[in-house]
Amino acid sequence: MLTSDIVGKLRCNAAGSAAGPLAGIDAGATRIGPVWEGDVGDTVDFEALRQRAVHSLFEHLESMCVGAVAVDHNARIAWMDEKYKALLGVPGDPRGRPVEEVIPNSQLRRVIDSGQPQPLDIMEFDDRSFVVTRMPLFGTDGSIIGAIGFVLFDRAEYLRPLVRKYEKMQEELARTQQELAHERRAKYSFSQFLGASESIREIKRLGRRAAQMDSTVLLLGETGTGKELLAQAIHSASPRAAKPFVGVNVAAIPETLLEAEFFGVAPGAYTGADRRHREGKFQLANGGTLFLDEIGDMPLPVQAKLLRVLQEREIEPLGSNKVVRVDVRIIAATSRDLHALVREKQFRADLYYRLNVVPITLPPLRDRPEDIESIADRILEQLAIQQGTPPRELLESAVQVLRDYDWPGNVRELYNTLERVVALTDAPILTAPHIRSVLPGTQHPAGASALPLAVGARPLQEVLHAAERHAIAAALEEANGVKARAAKLLGISRASLYERMVTLGLGATQ
Repeated sequence: MLTSDIVGKLRCNAAGSAAGPLAGIDAGATRIGPVWEGDVGDTVDFEALRQRAVHSLFEHLESMCVGAVAVDHNARIAWMDEKYKALLGVPGDPRGRPVEEVIPNSQLRRVIDSGQPQPLDIMEFDDRSFVVTRMPLFGTDGSIIGAIGFVLFDRAEYLRPLVRKYEKMQEELARTQQELAHERRAKYSFSQFLGASESIREIKRLGRRAAQMDSTVLLLGETGTGKELLAQAIHSASPRAAKPFVGVNVAAIPETLLEAEFFGVAPGAYTGADRRHREGKFQLANGGTLFLDEIGDMPLPVQAKLLRVLQEREIEPLGSNKVVRVDVRIIAATSRDLHALVREKQFRADLYYRLNVVPITLPPLRDRPEDIESIADRILEQLAIQQGTPPRELLESAVQVLRDYDWPGNVRELYNTLERVVALTDAPILTAPHIRSVLPGTQHPAGASALPLAVGARPLQEVLHAAERHAIAAALEEANGVKARAAKLLGISRASLYERMVTLGLGATQ
């Protein structure tokens, strides 16, 4: 039982000690714990120091509070300081009375029953509100012998600055989460997939049908044909539209980091790993759609783990033994011939069959020349909005030059071409010479002058870029779109090829 004697020991009187809270410890005191001895006169009794620290903490806490009360294991008041008596208007000695008789809304009995502290609470007393803290008291054998409560503030209004700060932090967190969620929403719909040709109408029909199912979709086609745009359109039209859309370009991530990117990393999984859990793309896309671009470049070991995720709908973060359930719809895309890769043992057949549930093949731009004019007009409108200038117009002769070109980089190369023309001339109407001057491999008619640039002669950097684009396009065509083979033909690494394609607008990200 927690008696007044025990409480008195906790409340050892240090108020009048000029030497401070540790004045009760001296060299001649009886040693009650482990002793460390250093130089002469340098001896410390650790147990006595600890006990004195506990007493000092209690004294400081009591002095800072506006009231304190202690109860025994039956929730009967064992001690109440004079400040609390005055605050509550308690006459006489309340010791021995059930705490609820004196403090009707006291939760000290619950603290005794649960053994759990209540660090911060608001307690009503008549028409007042007290900010309180409650803690259980344990005996030497570890059993609960009572509880103690402190009134930190006699007015809850004192907490308003803290509550206001907390609410502000919560608002900022909610706003950041909304912005992040918005960034992970799909940005495109079927209305933004331009084209009126029969092939595009069929693509949209298949895409809308796929949006109503939850099956895996495999998008096939050359780089720059709009595979990610179509993936986002499918997501936007699906029941998962309100959930995240997360895209991953497999070819752009080093092989050693793919597993961590997909499945996440447990705290301290490897040297240099974050101490906090890092979510992978599957967890970020949970409930929504995960778009795996250039999946034909995925290493075989990761293919096996991806197959298991598709089958079991669960992942295991790197360095963790915990299995995490995920609900993700997969849309995969590649510019490579997956069927040929399966024959060559470079792609798992079982994964191929898992992915190839709803295949959609996107046609290259050269196979739908009737769509080039509408796409070019939309691109010129976007450029005008970005630059704050009136939109440019295309003469029919300029449109014909665009139709006659092969477009190895497809729509992205078309965007890059028109952006360069707009940057290099102030002419409001773009003509055939304007277009020819920036297209690799095109020639001017006899007697025709070069593009009348707004900045004079054509810069050497533009000429070099045009030659580089032509070389990369030719290598890709000869390699049938296989980047590794094209890089080998060019004498550069696959990563360098990918970087140059992004810089030159050859559709490496689609």
